[in-house]
Amino acid sequence: MLEALAAEPDPHTTISDPERARDLHVADSLSGLEVDDLGRARRIADMGAGPGFPGLVLAIALPGARVDLIESSGRKTAVIDRLLGAAKIHNARSVTARLEDWARVPPQLGGGREAYDAATARALASLALLVEYAAPLLRPGGVLVAWKGALPAAELDQGRAAAARVGMEVEDVLRVVPFAGAENRRLAVVRKTAPTPERFPRRAGMAAKRPLG
Repeated sequence: MLEALAAEPDPHTTISDPERARDLHVADSLSGLEVDDLGRARRIADMGAGPGFPGLVLAIALPGARVDLIESSGRKTAVIDRLLGAAKIHNARSVTARLEDWARVPPQLGGGREAYDAATARALASLALLVEYAAPLLRPGGVLVAWKGALPAAELDQGRAAAARVGMEVEDVLRVVPFAGAENRRLAVVRKTAPTPERFPRRAGMAAKRPLG
């Protein structure tokens, strides 16, 4: 997979050299398995998957899980599809959709509302936005695992406030060291503890324009 990423003409990441990518993409993605619920998840939504991390790595590490890599850009999902093919990953797929749109449609109609045991997000958005995106995707008791850097107190407080409004609760913030020299890497773990209010997801773009926190 890393060789395919290095050869990719449109990688959507500045880190495609296999040696650097092994640490900064693969090891970092695997650090999410410090969260036991992620390792036990049968269905995982990788939100805003970008070039495919952590979703591609989690699919390889968790062959019994089904991973949906959700990304609104067709150019990015095309890259994910090429990497899936190169690595012969059969338990993952790309989904070209806005998170809000995907979370609005129940799984029996081909969507992702309350379809997942876990949601992941890496370098995507503030914690307040992430909990709003994740809540309607998660089944009751499901978890969001958000890869964060040094999580400022203000962002954490806003994330907690947003979580309370969508039936979620910040459960833990884990300090992880995925590779030598890694600094300020944390995993925010947010659990779905109550039903998501019917008004969520809001229409596309509203979470970013008017954050709940």
